[in-house]
Amino acid sequence: MSGYGAREVARMVGLSVGQVRAYVRQGLLSPERGPRNALRFTFEDLVLLRAAKGLLESSIPPRRVKASLRKLRGALPAGRELRSLRIFAEGDEVLVGDGRSRFRAGDGQLLFDFDTQDLLEQAAPLALAAVRAERERAAAVGPTASGWYERGCDLEDLDEAAAREAYRRALELDPAHAETHLNLGRLLHERGDAQAAAAHYQLALAARPDDTTGWFNLGVALEDTGELEAALGAYLRAIELDPTLADAHFNASRLYERRGQKAPALRHLRAYGKLNQP
Repeated sequence: MSGYGAREVARMVGLSVGQVRAYVRQGLLSPERGPRNALRFTFEDLVLLRAAKGLLESSIPPRRVKASLRKLRGALPAGRELRSLRIFAEGDEVLVGDGRSRFRAGDGQLLFDFDTQDLLEQAAPLALAAVRAERERAAAVGPTASGWYERGCDLEDLDEAAAREAYRRALELDPAHAETHLNLGRLLHERGDAQAAAAHYQLALAARPDDTTGWFNLGVALEDTGELEAALGAYLRAIELDPTLADAHFNASRLYERRGQKAPALRHLRAYGKLNQP
């Protein structure tokens, strides 16, 4: 079982084990359960807890901290992961940025600013240990697609080539493993191979046709390969599944503008503007 235990998480983030467990009881985190029902947290959980600690240290009332964490969980742009972002707090709100743009949940005075890199450095040895344990378990009981998928997730920030290989092994065992196709497609896309990425997104959608992130990511990949009509169709399908997907509205607006279709371009641009109002 991959992930981090409650004591490891508490030590890395600087909270007590009791505080970590309290956030779980309040429904702000949803860790998996390992052997003997032990809690197992993800790296994204670490980032959320670090944000909580920053707010608490800034004398924000605990009730507002809970509200901010709930907003943060639902505030990520499509296709983005917490591990790739920087997190800021302004007043009792949370601001998320990736170096190019920011998502604002409210207004206020800047109180703290932290990068996820220090958490990653602390988490890396634990993730490697989990990978070794998973490898030993697989040797004992035989490899599974889910096991290789989890190994790939653990390796992404440590050894991207090894992560890609783990995802490929997962697909050898289960060619319809949608999560693996999405993750491998994302890694290939980030390396500049949009065509291969699009193929994996399409396979993910064949297994899970209502996956909003899959449709959005497919649209981006198809744009990068020059297939603009198909890209527009992918964005419109993502919007059909989730009308609040602001980035899909923006991209659809751009493509309609390129086609000279002013009315739908303006309609989607207005939707994007409304969804991004403070």
